Amino acid sequence: MTRIYVEQGLALGAELNLPEAAAHHLVQVLRVRVGEMLTLFDGRGGEYAAEIVACERRRVGVRVQRRIDIDRESKLRLTLAQCVSKGERMDYTLQKAVELGVSALVPLLSSRSVVKLDAERWEKKLEHWRGVIVSACEQSGRTRVPTLAQVEKLESWAAAGAAHSGLRLVLAPGASTTLKSLSPAQHITLLAGPEGGLSEDEIALVVRHGFTALSLGPRVLRTETAGVAALAALQALSGDLG
Repeated sequence: MTRIYVEQGLALGAELNLPEAAAHHLVQVLRVRVGEMLTLFDGRGGEYAAEIVACERRRVGVRVQRRIDIDRESKLRLTLAQCVSKGERMDYTLQKAVELGVSALVPLLSSRSVVKLDAERWEKKLEHWRGVIVSACEQSGRTRVPTLAQVEKLESWAAAGAAHSGLRLVLAPGASTTLKSLSPAQHITLLAGPEGGLSEDEIALVVRHGFTALSLGPRVLRTETAGVAALAALQALSGDLG
């Protein structure tokens, strides 16, 4: 059944119009009709069965019929701090991270980041990324939407997060620590570099702030692959893929 995210809180018996983009997709692509059922979720846990009660070219109205108490969230609290990569690479990383159960996403700028935008264009980029995240939640069955932080420089983010609890890992090819040697943890922050990776100085900086340099094996993974592979491995070791 088609799943649609709505920002407003949902309640039994409520009637509402779906977001314009969702309505366009339902009408123009899926060709839905009055009387058909949808699944809605508001990111606050659980989901709702709703009936289409109005179907026009630019508007789809629904009535919420029942709540479904279901939880598909990971028992691990995973934060992915991803240095911004270009175009579809970043989209791919965010999409797959959401599918793998990440709780929070932090886009960072490092010395080798190649994406450089002004404030207005960064805000547009963030809005685009929010759309990627919501779409991944709709597709994967998630009932909560991961948070997306503002774009920040790596140095200031690392310093501000020095007092945060949990296991902090930075992906660094050639590091001595491996996934198998990690102690179990329920809250994990994972830092992944951009195209070209993190510099030695940046790795040393975050290590001083409590991060552990982590190797994913003998091969060097691309920026859009590294964080996703590490998240999948962490979920397999102590999360909900094991």
